[in-house]
Amino acid sequence: MKLRTLSFFTCFLIIVSCGDTLETTEAPQIIVDSTTLYGNKAFVFPLLSENAKSYISQWGAFEDFEVEAKNINGSTVEALRDKSERLISRIDSLTKKVPDTLQTQSIISRVMVAKTRASLLRQEVNKGRIDSLRLQAYLDEMNMATKNLIIQINEKFQKDAIDFQRKDDEKKELEKQKRFLDSVYKSELQDKKAN
Repeated sequence: MKLRTLSFFTCFLIIVSCGDTLETTEAPQIIVDSTTLYGNKAFVFPLLSENAKSYISQWGAFEDFEVEAKNINGSTVEALRDKSERLISRIDSLTKKVPDTLQTQSIISRVMVAKTRASLLRQEVNKGRIDSLRLQAYLDEMNMATKNLIIQINEKFQKDAIDFQRKDDEKKELEKQKRFLDSVYKSELQDKKAN
């Protein structure tokens, strides 16, 4: 009986001590070098088309957002903390002041994706332990979200230009048909008068 109790007690201590070592063992602290630059300085953002630029100039929040989104590349973690806060602020302004011309589901969706990406980036740089690979991935995703927003704005104006051209062509075709019918009608009247 004493031997069983002693064996049981020994097993209990082993289990408890193993459990304690598992609980006190933490993941190693990831030390981020303060001089490491994150982001991709060589990332190429699309340019806004001329039509888009004229409307975007009325949407001042977009220009501020674009500058901040491009400037996050090639920054240290400390700089990213400040830049991500400014980026979030710019996106908040962007979402509140979308011009009527740009109030389309596709553009609003791209703005919301950019806001989500910026929030994830800010969350990562403000963690106690920063995962540098995840941070880089969030910066890459932010770059793509910005790129996709610019592309969507350009496509909206390109589509509008095509729609305008189509309507203009249809209007010209209707006028041409009307002139033709008018000339046929006049010819018929002249033929009737001549007979």
